[in-house]
Formats: sequence, structure tokens, C-alpha cells
Amino acid sequence: MVAAEAATRWLADYHNLSARHGLDGNALLNNALTPANREQPPLFSLAQLLANPDLLQQQVREDYPDADHPRLRKARLSVLHQSLALQIIGPLVIRLFRDGSSVALNPERVFLCREPSGPEGQSRWQYAASAQERLEPEAFLQSLSGQMQDWYGVFRQHFGVSPGAYWSSVGLALGAPYSVVWNQVNPEELCKQAGSWLAQFKCEANRYIDWIPAEFSQQRCAIPQRKGCCLKYLLPGGGYCGTCGIYRKERMG
Repeated sequence: MVAAEAATRWLADYHNLSARHGLDGNALLNNALTPANREQPPLFSLAQLLANPDLLQQQVREDYPDADHPRLRKARLSVLHQSLALQIIGPLVIRLFRDGSSVALNPERVFLCREPSGPEGQSRWQYAASAQERLEPEAFLQSLSGQMQDWYGVFRQHFGVSPGAYWSSVGLALGAPYSVVWNQVNPEELCKQAGSWLAQFKCEANRYIDWIPAEFSQQRCAIPQRKGCCLKYLLPGGGYCGTCGIYRKERMG
């Protein structure tokens, strides 16, 4: 169990690191939160998906003609899971670091909706959160860890999302606050903090993400490297993710 003072310490360490580099951590985190789009009519909720995985299988087949091919269908489902992590879980963690508490992740209030401004068939996850559903850091870590463990079986068994793809996408989301300052603070210290933070979650996410110091255009920075591929490169216009450690040579090229 994560002690309350230990969970709070990681938040304090993050803001201290930002302040030592002349940064306003709260302002940076606030800017990283994308304003919510006007809520679109939902296709179904995450709770419905978890109870009946065929809903997502059917939706993917309807939206994407190439989903008849098993490998491309698996890639579509893997990328949809990555979107769930980055669009829903990541912002909740950012709010935790900004506010000291965060909204509880309620799958009944998470919806897959049409993306009005995107290509035909493109969907986006939206969260209709309640202001009253808030958790302190210790409770947030425990609750989210349990949910990630519980949901793994659905995405692995029903959608074929690999362990590396599932947990590395979760790991990217859990480390979202560190991605906000990836090139603005000391890389070694950031990598140490990010790795220590991920290790507090009682799930496999920390096994599939490595934060490493790097240098781009003569600027030192810290980047998260996935140990699992989301398969986005298989999709039309997909390309290689900037965090992909498996296809790092191709990505860097």
C-alpha cells in the first residue's frame, strides 16, 4: 500500500524540480490539458464495452473496411486502447499533479464518441466527469492500479492487444506530467522521478516504459521509451510513434 505522505511526495518533488528550472509547474500542467470538445452523441460507454467487448469489435468493423484483415483489426483496437489511455487516463494524472487530487475514473462516464472534425469513422474518448468524484493521491494510485489490472483481461483476451502494447500505453498515460517537461528540466533527474513514480502503481506499466536521457538538436532531454508496439505503423498514415523503443531505428531514421 502506498503511504499517503509518499504519494504526496512525488507531486512535491515534481513541482520542486520545475521550480528549480524557473518553471511554473501548475501553469505548464494546465496548458497541457486540452479543453474538452463539445460533447458528441456517444456510441457506447467504457462500462458497456467492458461488459460486452463485442460492441467495440463491431464498431471497428463498421468504421474501418480494412478491419476485415485480422492484423489490421488488431492494430485498430490497439490504437483505440492507446487513445483511451492518452485521452482519458493521462489528463486525470495531470490533474492530480496540478491540483493535488483528481477525478475518480468511472467507466460509466467514459464514452466513445464520433470525432466531428476528423476523418470519417474516427472516434474519440470523452469523459463526462463529476466535480464531486475526487480522490487524494494515495486513493487515486490504488484505484487506478486496480482498474488497469482488471481491464487488461478484456483488452488482451477479446481484442488481442499485446501485454507490451497495453502496459506501455498505460505507462505513457501515467507518466503524462513528466512528458510535459521532457525538454525543460534536468534529464537524469526527470528520468529518475518518472521511473520512481511509475513504480508506485501496482500494475505492470513500469515494466514496459523506460525513461531515458537523450539529445535532439544539441538539446538534452528525457524521453519515455515503450517496450511494446501499439501497431500504429501498420495503419494508413500511421508512421512510427515518437516513443517506440521496438522500432527505434526506423523511427529515428
